[in-house]
Amino acid sequence: MNLERCFSGLLLAAAVFLLYLAWGYTAPISYDPLGPRPYPVLILSLLAVSCLFLVIRRNSEVIDLGYTPNMLKKLGICLAALLLYAVLFELLSFPLATALMAFTVGTLFGGSFKACALSGIALGVGFYLLFDRLLDVPLPVGFFG
Repeated sequence: MNLERCFSGLLLAAAVFLLYLAWGYTAPISYDPLGPRPYPVLILSLLAVSCLFLVIRRNSEVIDLGYTPNMLKKLGICLAALLLYAVLFELLSFPLATALMAFTVGTLFGGSFKACALSGIALGVGFYLLFDRLLDVPLPVGFFG
């Protein structure tokens, strides 16, 4: 069994478990005739069907993904940056946490320091203005508020 099938099997198990949790989700306030359930159920169902296809398909040619130690190191740093983003999201504020995460991921992809810093700041401030001001989605302001 190759790595692709193992990962697809684990992802299938996770999708089925999350589908079970999403099926019982109801909102206390009915703002939509269908409620909040259809979107996660649809996405998780598509994920489960796709993973099932990858697990049971007959053509099992081995695909060389070209993982090198340098690439695995970058993937680990990217995963750590995303985890820190989730942890520090409310503490630092949305704009600052987003800018730091975008800067880190940008430098991992080979961007220059200046370009990554400017794009990180633009993403953090731009998305904050878009969601908080235009779409009325309250975002944490951390120690700025």
